[in-house]
Amino acid sequence: MEIRILSVGKIKEKYLRDGIQEYAKRLSRYVKVTFTAVADEKTPDHAAEKINRQILDLEGERLLEKIRDTDYVIALAILGEMKDSPALAGMLEDLGVHGKSSIVFVIGGSLGLSDKVLERADKKISFSALTFPHQLMQLILLEQIYRCFRIIHKEPYHK
Repeated sequence: MEIRILSVGKIKEKYLRDGIQEYAKRLSRYVKVTFTAVADEKTPDHAAEKINRQILDLEGERLLEKIRDTDYVIALAILGEMKDSPALAGMLEDLGVHGKSSIVFVIGGSLGLSDKVLERADKKISFSALTFPHQLMQLILLEQIYRCFRIIHKEPYHK
């Protein structure tokens, strides 16, 4: 199984890059993890809704270009379904059992994800009703994926 993390914008902070690299290393014994970042657009403060929509659409097109027809796409969306860690682990295990060999988690930019990306998603999940910076979300996501594989393999992990 391959897990791809597809996101808008590069990770600029070293401490986040270090954490992401650590969890990617831990995950490598279970699954292949790859990262793809598409360019983000500068979002003006207090931009009109029309401008925000244009930015979302442009970033969305960049994301969609990186998604293959055979990918199972999970969009991280604040209005998505909330799952606890065992339920997320069960979902990933079921996807593997049912032959889904490429799972793509999509993380939007500061404005979220475009309607077209959300429509392409096979599943929409939310980690919280809280809003997190999209760069931090990548680290949180990887930690949870690592936790899932520990659960799947019935290995201990702190609670």
